[in-house]
Amino acid sequence: PLCLQYGIVLDAGSSHTAMFVYKWPADKENDTGVVSEHSMCDVEGPGISSYNTNPLGAGQSLVHCLNQALKDVPTEKHVSTPLYLGATAGMRLLNIINRQASDAVLSAVTDKLKSYPFDFRGAKILSGEEEGVFGWVTANYLLENFIKRGWLGEWIQPKKTTLGAMDLGGASTQITFETKETIENPQNEVMLKLYGQVYKVYTHSFLCYGRDQVLRRLLSKILQAGNYQATISNPCWPIGYQKNLSLSSIYDTPCTEKEKPSIPLSTSITMVGTSNGNLCVLYVNKLFNFTACPYSRCSFDGIFQPDVSGNFIAFSAFFYTVDFIQTVMGRLVRLPSDLKDAAEAICASTWSELLQKAPQMEKRLPDYCAISMFVYLLTTKGYNFNNHSFPNIAFQKKAGETSIGWALGYMLNLTNMVPAEEPASHKSLLYNNWVILILLFVFTTLTALVTAVCLLRRSKSSAI
Repeated sequence: PLCLQYGIVLDAGSSHTAMFVYKWPADKENDTGVVSEHSMCDVEGPGISSYNTNPLGAGQSLVHCLNQALKDVPTEKHVSTPLYLGATAGMRLLNIINRQASDAVLSAVTDKLKSYPFDFRGAKILSGEEEGVFGWVTANYLLENFIKRGWLGEWIQPKKTTLGAMDLGGASTQITFETKETIENPQNEVMLKLYGQVYKVYTHSFLCYGRDQVLRRLLSKILQAGNYQATISNPCWPIGYQKNLSLSSIYDTPCTEKEKPSIPLSTSITMVGTSNGNLCVLYVNKLFNFTACPYSRCSFDGIFQPDVSGNFIAFSAFFYTVDFIQTVMGRLVRLPSDLKDAAEAICASTWSELLQKAPQMEKRLPDYCAISMFVYLLTTKGYNFNNHSFPNIAFQKKAGETSIGWALGYMLNLTNMVPAEEPASHKSLLYNNWVILILLFVFTTLTALVTAVCLLRRSKSSAI
């Protein structure tokens, strides 16, 4: 059987943790696109950052999936299987509010991971830039944009252009793409050398611009405008939907820190949906600062961004939002106007209309109006995609059978499977074998032909 190697990455996001088990043929370790997803497991319950008051619970929450990994990876491979945990924006936020709590959670998680027979190689909080760049590496690796093997075993630089990557998580969003332009802020520039090629990549991660944090920031703006009265109307929620909110659930994050009201956070407010798309978009627009820019041009919040170029892949909540529009609302998204019209249609719907369309999605339904508006403004007004460039975005969550996200790129980098230099391929060996095989084939064919000709002549002469 093929000698397979395995690797495990736990992607500890702000709202939940996912475990990915990868596999690849050991003899093809440095080829691109050979690593694939063997299995995945969703950890029950919230992200590890929610265990800030009960760190042991964070470790305990991973047990079910780790036990699954014991079964998914053959026993004799356990010891040689690298195991990594990377935490993203949820833990970045916790680390800002309470450094001790985030250290305690990481150490509890580390203890739990060390108790398994795998080759544990660390649990850490990724920076936003790492999250963006590893997502970009994953997408381009899976689509074989870096390098591939020719049929003679030689390496081919496919001269393909790379694909930009857009990720939308629970607490942050990332945009990463290769550019020829000058990157005016060195913090946004990453030079990567992969398989002997140099890539100049622009990346930025916007903390507090992930789905869940955007919704909290939006509620804060609506509460502010309604002056924290007992009942407040929410234009982004559908008519017929209402909910009691405690202020503490909105102001327990650094993302809304600056807007914290002076009234007690134990106060509860009733919020009532009014299905008003025109008003909703004004509130969503307030989440961005489109005016201040210290560079020749910016996306928003004073962050430099070169012009978007080439094709993009948009995954995570970008995919889920557009998928909802296409499958539940039955609308194609090709142009920015399609996205805008769809958002307006969702925002104009009542709660009972939405429930009728997607009863199984009750928990997230009230928020699709706001998130669709947000994705529309982020991509068009924020990142500057237009009628010409927007159709170059593919909204998808997988390439083949493998999920797109930072986890695979992170493992490839740490296990050094995407080397900086072009791998010294077994080209010479393979090449010699091919030459010998081809010569043998030619020789055999010639021998057969000569024999056939002789036999023919013999049969002819004997016939005379």
